[in-house]
Amino acid sequence: MTGSAKATVFIDNERVIVTEYRFAPGENTGWHRHGHDYVVVPLMDGKVKLLTKDGESFAEMKKGAPYFRKEGVEHDVINANEGEYAFIEIELK
Repeated sequence: MTGSAKATVFIDNERVIVTEYRFAPGENTGWHRHGHDYVVVPLMDGKVKLLTKDGESFAEMKKGAPYFRKEGVEHDVINANEGEYAFIEIELK
């Protein structure tokens, strides 16, 4: 990923990759394809803009409410809030 969000990898072993993403307003992950199934755990309430091949959408994120996605998702994730936003991503190898 080549976005402007700060990515901090906490764990990368034979079973999982655990990464925290922190975004200032308007920062992004960069376009990427998920090579593993994954779980995202929002660290705060907020909204992200998702850019996909099909266009743009917004997702409301709730602090501590995880969600799961299958391998193969392709998108760019952008902080659509007026302040910093952060989440933890857990990729399942």
